[in-house]
Amino acid sequence: MATILDQIVEKTASDLAKRKRKVSLKDLESFKGFESDKLSMAKALKNSKNVSIIAEIKKGSPSKGVIRHDFDPEKLANQYIEGGASAISVLSDEPFFMGSLDYLEAVSEISTIPVLRKDFIIDPYQIKEASAYGADAVLIIATICKGEQMKELLSATKEYNLEALVECYHEEEVDRLDWDLVEIFGVNNRDLSSFIVDVHRGVHLLKKSPVETVRVSESGLSSPDDLVFLQKNNIDAALIGEHFMRKEDPGDALKQMLKKASSLIEMNN
Repeated sequence: MATILDQIVEKTASDLAKRKRKVSLKDLESFKGFESDKLSMAKALKNSKNVSIIAEIKKGSPSKGVIRHDFDPEKLANQYIEGGASAISVLSDEPFFMGSLDYLEAVSEISTIPVLRKDFIIDPYQIKEASAYGADAVLIIATICKGEQMKELLSATKEYNLEALVECYHEEEVDRLDWDLVEIFGVNNRDLSSFIVDVHRGVHLLKKSPVETVRVSESGLSSPDDLVFLQKNNIDAALIGEHFMRKEDPGDALKQMLKKASSLIEMNN
């Protein structure tokens, strides 16, 4: 029986074929964002003595439905920037996460910090597309990569002057990574089969990466204590979306989380 991830990848491939017929690889080079100066997400995430935050702009999900009804990507991006985010993640998957490439473009045009395209990347076309819409980095999910697909996608990020956040779920995926090609490494704390969140499992897997790798904890993070735990375990960054999206002012929620976490870390030192 097909999992939700299988369904998403199948739909992504179908929609991608349609986009390719409308806009060629060459056509993407005429987009304003393609020639924009790209910001380094790796440097931005390392540029803090405490855990950095990739704050996510996310309207909904397959399991939760609409998460935020008052959804204005540009307003949210500005709130996140003012709140102290080091980078912004924008969902561009439309069928399952209510995202849009238009959201990515709108945020990229006004953002002063790196912007990550979060989607189900299966083809180098999507990476060039991300660049065309102004992204600085893309998410590459190890679970949906087959054979040499991971290397092909990472090669495309270099070609189009982007960075990649390589995300893993399982230990065997981590063990197969070529660390010479991975600069930013993330682990999703949520088990995709049970949907149980285990930050400790995520940290265990993140620690398998070389020390110079930028380490990102993803999913299920919602408190200053979570950030303190990550800090103690030398994790560089946290990707947080749903928790902030449910707040009246996501930027203020981010600011307060960072402030409280910093106070807790100082108290423990």
